[in-house]
Amino acid sequence: MSYTTVLVERRGDIGIVTLNRPERMNAIDNTMSAEIGEAVTELNEDATVGAIVLTGAGRAFCSGADFSRFEDAIRMSEGQAVSRPRLPMNWVELVRNGKPVVCAINGACIGAGLTRTLPCDVRIASSAAKFSMRFVKVGIVEEIASSQILPQIVGLQVAADLIMSGRTFGAEEALAMGIVLKVVEPERLLEEALALAGSYAENGTATVLEAK
Repeated sequence: MSYTTVLVERRGDIGIVTLNRPERMNAIDNTMSAEIGEAVTELNEDATVGAIVLTGAGRAFCSGADFSRFEDAIRMSEGQAVSRPRLPMNWVELVRNGKPVVCAINGACIGAGLTRTLPCDVRIASSAAKFSMRFVKVGIVEEIASSQILPQIVGLQVAADLIMSGRTFGAEEALAMGIVLKVVEPERLLEEALALAGSYAENGTATVLEAK
């Protein structure tokens, strides 16, 4: 398939999905939200792919939601003509029931960028990565079931702190909390993610899916 906001490539039995709006620090708009799901579905349906790596182009993994999409919603409510967005898939269901997904977090991973990673199987981060559940800072609540998934990863008390403060924290703190599995130097991030994904893919898709 052809996409406008993500790149899809295959390296051996690993599929790579790259968020590709670097000029917007890979902020998620309606098109990207739909295309991420479509790209992962494409790789899930490809029998030659055993695992998936999700990463970002440029200096960010994902800086959060692109709030221009809310401007479109306002114009629609006022009766103005705007292009109707493609509906995104159920992301949690898609990644929990699909092939292993390793997130290679290469920079800013904020708001909807962070919640996008939480249902995925494994997250590793560049030492330069920054994280935040900053929804409260902009007057909205967290999404993609993150208020349920985050406590499963870090515990209820830590999740409550991250959600209610919206504070920014670095890669080493994310490692200590268990949000990421490991922290590596930026130049080694993709290599490490591919190695992890490859170790899952070599065990056979059917067995790994049953284990998940």
